[in-house]
Amino acid sequence: MLKGLIGKKVGMTQIFDETGSAIPVTIIEAGPCYVTQVRSPELDGYSAVQLGFEEIKAKRLTSGQLGHLKRNNINPLRFLREFREKNPEVSEGQKITVGEVFTLGEYVDIVGTSKGKGFQGGVKRYHFKGGPKTHGQSDRNRAPGSRSSGTTPGRVFKGSRGAGHMGMDQVTVQNLKVELVDAERNLLGVRGAVPGPKGGVVVIKGARKQ
Repeated sequence: MLKGLIGKKVGMTQIFDETGSAIPVTIIEAGPCYVTQVRSPELDGYSAVQLGFEEIKAKRLTSGQLGHLKRNNINPLRFLREFREKNPEVSEGQKITVGEVFTLGEYVDIVGTSKGKGFQGGVKRYHFKGGPKTHGQSDRNRAPGSRSSGTTPGRVFKGSRGAGHMGMDQVTVQNLKVELVDAERNLLGVRGAVPGPKGGVVVIKGARKQ
C-alpha cells in the first residue's frame, strides 16, 4: 500500500499517554487524497503515484489541469504531489484516507516549506558570532566581519554566507512518531514540530531511516 499523503498543518497541542506524561504533537489535516495518476516504468521510465488534495472551484484551475483530473472523473483539486513507489497497489481515481495509510506508533518523514523570515543579517541567518562587545566598538556587534582578501582574490566568492533572504526553504523532518490517528476527522498527530506556518501544505511519507 502507498505510504504517503498530502495534508495541511493545523497547529501544535499536547496529548497525554497512559502514564500521564505530556507529549507535544503537531496536528495535521491529512487527506483525503485522490490518486490522479499512476506512473509506470513502461510509459514514464519510473514508478510513482501522483496524489491530489483539497477540492476547489473549477475556475481556479487551468483547462489543462482540469483535463488531467477529468480523465478519471476527479473533482478539481488544488495541490498535486508525486510519491515514488515501486508497488503502490492503487488505481487512478481511488480515494485514500489517513486511517488506511498510517497507524499508531509508526514513524514518518514530513516535508514542508519553512516560515519566511525576510531579509536577515548573518548573525540570525548563519549564527555568526559578531564582533567584540568591548574595546571601544560601537556598531560592529552584529557585523559579519571580513568578507574576503584584498589583492587576491580581490572579490567575494559566489555562495559565501552573509546577509540575505531567510526561510521559505523546503525542509524535511525525519522519524516523527505517529501519536494520533483520527480517521473520522482526517487528523494525524505526530510527536514534535513540523516545518511551516499554520495552514502550510506538508507531504507525509513513510520514514526512510527507521
